Amino acid sequence: MTHSLEQKVLWFPEKGGPFQVATREIPQPGPGFVLVKIESTALNPVDKYSQLTGFAADKYPFITGCDGAGTIEQVGEGVSAVSKGDKVLFLGKFGNYMGTFQQYVLIDDELLVAKIPDNLSFDQASTIPLGLAAAAVGFYQKKKEGGGLQLVAPWAESGRGRYGGQAMFITGGSSSVGQYALQLARLSGFDPIVTTASASNEGYCRAAGATHVIDYYRTTPYPLIPAAVREIIKGPVHIVYDAISSQETQRASLDVPGAQW
Repeated sequence: MTHSLEQKVLWFPEKGGPFQVATREIPQPGPGFVLVKIESTALNPVDKYSQLTGFAADKYPFITGCDGAGTIEQVGEGVSAVSKGDKVLFLGKFGNYMGTFQQYVLIDDELLVAKIPDNLSFDQASTIPLGLAAAAVGFYQKKKEGGGLQLVAPWAESGRGRYGGQAMFITGGSSSVGQYALQLARLSGFDPIVTTASASNEGYCRAAGATHVIDYYRTTPYPLIPAAVREIIKGPVHIVYDAISSQETQRASLDVPGAQW
């Protein structure tokens, strides 16, 4: 591949400007980077937010997108974790070389790329990175650096099952972030794990790690959620994680008796 080859991109030319299809050069990976040919990219609310407000835009036109899956096209010097031809999922970064709303993207292989297991399609894999990262940051990031709870992660020494017997409440267990919050909570040992979801998603939430699912849609609207949680969790609610962050979920989460944040 030569540097003169071009690709299609989706960018916006100015703050608040419309998304436009355009062409630009395909970048080349420097040391420690890989070039990925994108097969699938997921949409996130922050993409629209960036277009409307200019969030994270350092220059225009600007490319957003932070969830992607594809095939390694080239590897830079010093790369060892992945090889040309590997199918990977990755967490991109806003910007004209690392945003995922383009056909080829540069990614730091050591930190942001993982190989896709055989049982996942590109479409499925592309939905994982940001949702998982949001849940992980909330649970395990240091308080001063990222506003997280600074729990010991299940992949760290003595982290798997460390919080056994401690209760957690998670809003929106079947949402993009909530499903990963449930899985991480289970890996960390929390029990019971109570979440909210519609009845149609109860089985999915239980498979992800929930021990109890409250149907917020038909039987228990959010103003009644705190009392419903108290009926299930008789002792302290050690952690509340709001994966939805609407006004009603925030009010319900703050009203859970004895909850810690």
